[in-house]
Amino acid sequence: MAKVKPFRGLRPPKSMVTEVASRPYDVLNSAEARIEAAGNPKSLYRIIKPEIDFDETTDEHDPKVYNRAVENFNLFQRQGWLVQDEKEHYYIYAQTMDGRTQYGIVVAANVDDYVKGNIKKHELTRRDKEEDRMKHVRNNNANVEPVFFAFPENQRLEEIISEVTKGDPEYDFVAPDGFGHHFWVIDNQATIDEITELFAAMPSLYIADGHHRTAAAALVGVEKAKNNPNHRGDEEYNYFLAVAFPESHLKIIDYNRVVKDLNGLSTAEFIARLEKDFIVEPKGTEIYTPEALHMFSLYVDGQWYKLIAREGRYNDADPIGVLDVTISSDLILRDILGITDLRSDKRIDFVGGIRGLGELKRRVDSGEMKAALALYPVSMRQLIDIADTGNIMPPKTTWFEPKLRSGLVIHKLD
Repeated sequence: MAKVKPFRGLRPPKSMVTEVASRPYDVLNSAEARIEAAGNPKSLYRIIKPEIDFDETTDEHDPKVYNRAVENFNLFQRQGWLVQDEKEHYYIYAQTMDGRTQYGIVVAANVDDYVKGNIKKHELTRRDKEEDRMKHVRNNNANVEPVFFAFPENQRLEEIISEVTKGDPEYDFVAPDGFGHHFWVIDNQATIDEITELFAAMPSLYIADGHHRTAAAALVGVEKAKNNPNHRGDEEYNYFLAVAFPESHLKIIDYNRVVKDLNGLSTAEFIARLEKDFIVEPKGTEIYTPEALHMFSLYVDGQWYKLIAREGRYNDADPIGVLDVTISSDLILRDILGITDLRSDKRIDFVGGIRGLGELKRRVDSGEMKAALALYPVSMRQLIDIADTGNIMPPKTTWFEPKLRSGLVIHKLD
């Protein structure tokens, strides 16, 4: 069962939404947040990246920074920049990128579902990152930013989304990055009840993006339950903020690699080593994009190459072994370049496909990197298969775009 509930969202007035809404805390650094929030006291960065209110030398994990988040959160509510809905709602949140729109349902997801594994993950989390977000949730007593879920196809939920979105949206704007954001409030009680029942019939929900936020929100919920001698299980802290999209709406884009050196090999020696496990085809100086699974694009010394993994070099029956990120990590990064720890090795960096393969070329041509490797993106079906089998994807496998805009709705824990 996937237990979800409606909630009394804390939201900006329609006239202020573009001033309040921001990119998620983890897609930009403090300097970038300072620039984006400059001259705007209503920017959500003042809550989710409150270090921007201090000197640039201030550690973002300093206790006074977390305290400033709380001060600013309370200020936003006093000033009427964030106002809580009078009744519990679900909401529809849609995003438009490159002419394609994906529609999600904003819900309060259940902490116990995460603890029991009904909310399934495909990535490992780091304790330091969990602790940072736990402090933010705990101190503000709220999930200020949503997590990004997928759910299995459900025709009736698609129909509800279609019915609701025929009406005028509460919010409708294009963010500075060019992506459209559209938001509807679901008012009809019968529809609200039906959504709850439809989710309850699902065996699982899937974390698409936001593993650290999900873990942190659930851990704070567990902590609050332990500290409440009268805990019943229906308190608001038993739930956290999520936007759940039908799996067919979501598109994972490529997540590519750049490396600083060829591990002592010349380019000719490197290509010769690749030919043991790949069919290598020179593609010239024009950018080459991988066309299918088990196909890769290599850029080195001003030339592009098409790599096709040879039969027998991977295991299609293994949900992890079949991934192109596994094939490239094992056969290229580990066996040839000696890069074994993708999380910590300083010889490798990762580039989200949203930047395009031109960014890979730029970083190599600049001399910063020696070679670049572009991968065909993982599919949502692969992600779900991995989560269902209890496996964990290798690091830096998935990149979702567009990111959820923060500040459209917040979930308070009391």
